[in-house]
Amino acid sequence: MRIVTFARIREFSTVYPDADVALRDWYKKVEASTWANFADIKNTFNSVDNVGNNRYVFNIRGNTYRLVAIVIFASQKLYIRFIGTHKEYDKIDCANI
Repeated sequence: MRIVTFARIREFSTVYPDADVALRDWYKKVEASTWANFADIKNTFNSVDNVGNNRYVFNIRGNTYRLVAIVIFASQKLYIRFIGTHKEYDKIDCANI
């Protein structure tokens, strides 16, 4: 998979440095993956949720942070739409962000 929006990871890690190692680990796993469907993502990240509209929610650093991404399987691209605390995540409509 190709992550199109790495700048969001860098920006978030600046504000929340405790998330940096977990986000970089997540990034490496995604970049090394070739996913064809949700089951493939689930094999890589057991706690991932499919929230519809091609959006998937990943737990980062346990369940301290959440990352919402659009995954386009055909083009092998992943677009990060949101990274935030659990409290911030509760305020968004993750299926439409």
